[in-house]
Amino acid sequence: MNRQEKMKEFRNLTALIIEPQPGMRGNFHNMLTLCEIKKIDHAVSSGTAIRQLQARSFDIILCEYDLGDGQDGQQFLEDVRHNKLISLSTIFFMVTAERAYEKVVSAAELAPTDYILKPFTTDTLMERITRAVEKRAVFEKVHRLMERGDSDQAIVACIEGETKEPRYLADFIRLRAELYISVGSPQLAEPLYVMLCEMRTVAWARLGLAKTLFMQEKFAESEALLVSLVAENSQFMDAYDWLAKAHEANGNLSSAQAVLQSAVDISPHALRRLRKLGEVALEGGDVGTAEKAFQQVVTKARYSEFRDPEDHVRLIRTLVHKGDTSQAATLIRDLEKSSSGTGKGKACHAISAAMLFKQTGDDKRAGEELTKAVEACRENVGLSTDMKMMLAKNCLDHNMDSSASEVMVDVMNNASNGAAMAKAMSVFEQSGRADLAESASRESRRIVVDLVSSGAEKARQGDYVGAVAAMMEAVKKLPENPQVVFNAAVAILKYLDHLGWDERLGEQAKVLIDTARRLDSANPRLSSLVGLHHKIMKKYGMVVVGSIPAAKAEGASGPAVHTSTA
Repeated sequence: MNRQEKMKEFRNLTALIIEPQPGMRGNFHNMLTLCEIKKIDHAVSSGTAIRQLQARSFDIILCEYDLGDGQDGQQFLEDVRHNKLISLSTIFFMVTAERAYEKVVSAAELAPTDYILKPFTTDTLMERITRAVEKRAVFEKVHRLMERGDSDQAIVACIEGETKEPRYLADFIRLRAELYISVGSPQLAEPLYVMLCEMRTVAWARLGLAKTLFMQEKFAESEALLVSLVAENSQFMDAYDWLAKAHEANGNLSSAQAVLQSAVDISPHALRRLRKLGEVALEGGDVGTAEKAFQQVVTKARYSEFRDPEDHVRLIRTLVHKGDTSQAATLIRDLEKSSSGTGKGKACHAISAAMLFKQTGDDKRAGEELTKAVEACRENVGLSTDMKMMLAKNCLDHNMDSSASEVMVDVMNNASNGAAMAKAMSVFEQSGRADLAESASRESRRIVVDLVSSGAEKARQGDYVGAVAAMMEAVKKLPENPQVVFNAAVAILKYLDHLGWDERLGEQAKVLIDTARRLDSANPRLSSLVGLHHKIMKKYGMVVVGSIPAAKAEGASGPAVHTSTA
């Protein structure tokens, strides 16, 4: 394709320039115009860019790394990817001066499409855009399927791409491996990463292999591979994160903290890593490091459009732990000002105030604040599991047994696996209340059984519409409970089998099957669920190409609806 043809193809592309300096914005704008890209918007900061991305999508984002005060380009990319403000097909260029090359390298863990060193010419920009647009077109089908939540067919599309587009063979294999991991099948991803390692000895392929080993609880093998990766490439941030996880899984908190500290020293802007460093340090008794890490998180997040009030709670908890009640009180006031308008903010303020009042000996007011926090939890305000467990622990410390049980039943209801349930149980056991752990566990099982039984009974009576309604309501209440999700998928498939095809429910079934696989990949009934899904698709004349191995459906009626949580 010659230059004129390229420029004609670019005319329909939209671009967003994120650059605080007006002169540079003008230069970038002129270059894009010379590339025949005319639909161009500007943003002077990460905040204005996020507001624009919330309103519309762009084909290309040209983002300056140094955004001035507040966020840098790395943090911005982390925010928009984590909060799904840009699609998989969005072309993201990180622009930086050559003197900041090391920062660009540390940003590479966030996978921009490419980075461009200043100064650069229009020809350079056109070459990068051409390359990115060509690759985007090749992966368009896979990305569309992934964004629809159809992982099975996305995997099929990757397999097709490996044959049709050999120049992108490694990219398709890598994406297929990542899809297997995302649906909870690391054992299928492992041989793909081994293949990639044999094709080309690249760090990301070895990291992928280490991830699959970790997810299969082969911690020693995973750790050995990660140690070698970090030793060979001191800039490979993802390897540090997974090595810290491996150390933590082996119960070695001091080594996990040391690895995370090394990573933070190299790349100090990744909020999730800083947060993890603080958590590991506090659990290991290093209050000073925990305080410093959480303070950095709160400070850096202040400039983010996605501030999380839980970060304040973590820092306040650390300050209370070390006895700095004055600074803790200041932060609580700051939290009240910045997040009082949200339900989550109110819950976090109440949890923080309760910790402070307990430290200062005002048990009455501490109890009142804990009651407010528990009431907020009933409204499903979005508190994380860890925050709920912290709240339950504080309730136990104040002899508020029923409140602690109520919060922990909610946590247990959404425990996605045995390890998550054991962690929830340990909150009671560490407080010497194993009896409450057992009663909360029984109550959780009863709630799940009741929800599943309601849908199953309607299906048995032939009320497939009612069964779907009941199970989808159950999924709203317990979105991470593998049994509820599994049985919701069964209810939809029974509906489709008996009442006819419905496009919306068909898509919902795919999402639920993927979620069930992610939450409980070892469930022996998954194969029959997938088999029933394929049988129904064939019944209505849809082509099905198997992607993840599944046994044949167990009988024409498909998998049974199970109501036991054992």
